[in-house]
Amino acid sequence: MNLRTLGKIRFELALACVFCLVWVAYAIWTPGLALSNSQHDLGRNGIWLEHGWLGANEWFVRYGKQDLIPEFRHTGHVAQLAASLTRYHITDVFPHVAPARLDGGLPRVDHEQVERFLDGFAGFHVMPWVGGVIGKTVSLYDSHWRGEFAASVANLLEQHPRLAGIHLNIEPCPSGDANFLKLLDELRSALPAGKTLSIAAFPPPTFLHPFNQLHWDEAYFGEVSRRADQIVVMMYDTGLPLVKPYLSLVRSWTREVLHWTAGSRILFGVPTYDDAGVGYHYPAVENLANALSGIYAGLAGFDELPDHYQGIAIYSEWETSANEWLYWENSFLQVPVTR
Repeated sequence: MNLRTLGKIRFELALACVFCLVWVAYAIWTPGLALSNSQHDLGRNGIWLEHGWLGANEWFVRYGKQDLIPEFRHTGHVAQLAASLTRYHITDVFPHVAPARLDGGLPRVDHEQVERFLDGFAGFHVMPWVGGVIGKTVSLYDSHWRGEFAASVANLLEQHPRLAGIHLNIEPCPSGDANFLKLLDELRSALPAGKTLSIAAFPPPTFLHPFNQLHWDEAYFGEVSRRADQIVVMMYDTGLPLVKPYLSLVRSWTREVLHWTAGSRILFGVPTYDDAGVGYHYPAVENLANALSGIYAGLAGFDELPDHYQGIAIYSEWETSANEWLYWENSFLQVPVTR
């Protein structure tokens, strides 16, 4: 055997050894944590709801859903939804009232239905989900657009004083965007006293998903949280095809977010939707069980739950299956804790 052949064999053996070590390391790596009857349920969780619960009839017409109007308007169906969410320890609900119009105004709601919904959801924090997509219906750089948007939000809350506040979701929003901070300041000034400003927030940066417009660094996260009462972090749409890297990412995000937040309450948003084939979401990876496992592992790094941790927010009610609700009951819920 010549030296060249011997060297090749040694290289291949070394490569095989490295591969085996990596495989073993990956096999024993456990970045998630499975719990039952979780101590992390404080009975103050959240959920995103469909447009139909508050939206005006033209929304149904635009999307060919006129036959669904009675389903959403029925007081019994509203009460049924409220009873179900109460059972699942959900207190904060974000019914969709978006996207904003090109001039910054909100889409029309059915005002009679808003009051009907609030009657059925007495005791909940109902915060309409407003916002839109930058470059389509959102113009953050335009002071007139921001002013119209803030005024429209304030008008909705003045017309329906029982609304707890608003939930703002604007995407994509690059880390460091000064115009988004201006909008938050203008919303804060426009909102009636005592109303909640809730923000759908992007998670911290990661080399696993290198898109600046979908992640906020520590400094910017702090700026946003100082202006908000509640931060709901979107812990999904990473495009990761493997479970363990996703678990590890959610674990690190959980710790970072809780360390970076400056005063606002934190809800961690978890996915129950099934947008297979879109490229940025793999349902077998990003799902309720895996997201909760990563969050549990992140929270395990604290001696006790931070005071600003509020709970979990589910995206979304209309996509959550009976099996997922069962998992939620068995793996997360416990008797609510009063804090």
